[in-house]
Amino acid sequence: MSEGNFYRDDVFSTAVRAGKRTYFFDVKATRGNDLFMTITESKRAGVDNNGNFNFEKHKIFLYKEDFEKFMQGLQESFDHIKQLQDSGQYRPTEERRSYESEESNNEQISSADVSFDDLG
Repeated sequence: MSEGNFYRDDVFSTAVRAGKRTYFFDVKATRGNDLFMTITESKRAGVDNNGNFNFEKHKIFLYKEDFEKFMQGLQESFDHIKQLQDSGQYRPTEERRSYESEESNNEQISSADVSFDDLG
């Protein structure tokens, strides 16, 4: 264990890219060998004056005593989402991705059709 990570030793990390966002799941160990997890959402928030990307990040710390309750709440939420989608009241996840992709393509096409000849 290095001095800089004396209290937070990295045990496992994985990243999930999802559209414009990336989710990082980092499992860490404390000095007493207790495990905890950080979940970080990161999305690009623009470019600074030097041309470097800025990222907006949100982080959740999940401690070992909450792992099971967190998983139960997450699973209950996903089960409810599935029921709502199956009812036909809401679009399924795959259909939504397709719809968002079509919207994005439509925005790109419509912005390409703009003529700036009248502005000059």
